[in-house]
Amino acid sequence: MNTESVTAETQGRRRYPIGTVASLTGVSPITLRAWERRYGLVHPLRKPSGHRLYSREDIDLIHRVVALLEGGMRIGQVKDELIAETPEEEQGEASTVWDSYRNEMIAAIVRFDERRLETAYGNALALHPVETVTRELLTPLLVELGERWQSGAGNIAEEHFFAFYLRNTLGARFHHRQRDTTGRKILAACLPGEHHEIGLLLFGLAAHQAGFRLVLLGADMPLSDIPLAAAKSDCEAIVLSGSIKPEATVIEADLPRLVNETNLPVLIGGLTSVNNHDAISRAGAIPLGSDINQGLRHLMDILRTY
Repeated sequence: MNTESVTAETQGRRRYPIGTVASLTGVSPITLRAWERRYGLVHPLRKPSGHRLYSREDIDLIHRVVALLEGGMRIGQVKDELIAETPEEEQGEASTVWDSYRNEMIAAIVRFDERRLETAYGNALALHPVETVTRELLTPLLVELGERWQSGAGNIAEEHFFAFYLRNTLGARFHHRQRDTTGRKILAACLPGEHHEIGLLLFGLAAHQAGFRLVLLGADMPLSDIPLAAAKSDCEAIVLSGSIKPEATVIEADLPRLVNETNLPVLIGGLTSVNNHDAISRAGAIPLGSDINQGLRHLMDILRTY
């Protein structure tokens, strides 16, 4: 089996080959290797064969490097900037200001304390742009909570409590958005079996801010119903969100059928697109990864040629 085309489990953590990471981040393998050797920006695990394997934290770091470069920073300055972003007293420690927000929100969730949860989230929004809060707080928090619940450390009541709170909070923001955008229209929905709409709402808000018009279909959407909805609404692309492992028939049969029937770009974001990258590509769809901003840039690039 070709180790460059499969996801590996190493030392109890999921790892990804360089080809998958390049696809998810938009950074070529040649550039990734240069960032490692010349600039010391990322340090993937090396197998005895020499193949590089990247963690999810490595992928997040690469996204941050891309954002700094797009902001005009030179590559030689990036490492110093990454170090400077962590307060000196916290360098080398796990705790950061974002960890503090995250820990406070988890403590509120465990105690079902909505007021404490709202205070922590509101404090973050008061000091940081909403895009930063989404990237640095909400997205890692959702990943951490998902792992907590999957491992049995949390329970379903906690999950439902937080999901209901965040869905109402984000839903209110989405409901009150300006509706005079004239950008290209995309249909967005959750994959079959995906009952959590948080990732979809976060993407929808970011897409709207980027100028897209949206048709949101929500959770657990059968792929067989999407072609008609996309045709009736004159959508130009389909974006599916997921954090779960879909049923094999979804990726192997339903997804290729959707791609063929719509003749539109079909893109999949969220952890599902990371963990099932190769299978999604074989189905004719495009994995977007779990970074919303990078996913939007990829969507824009695709629609420029469509």
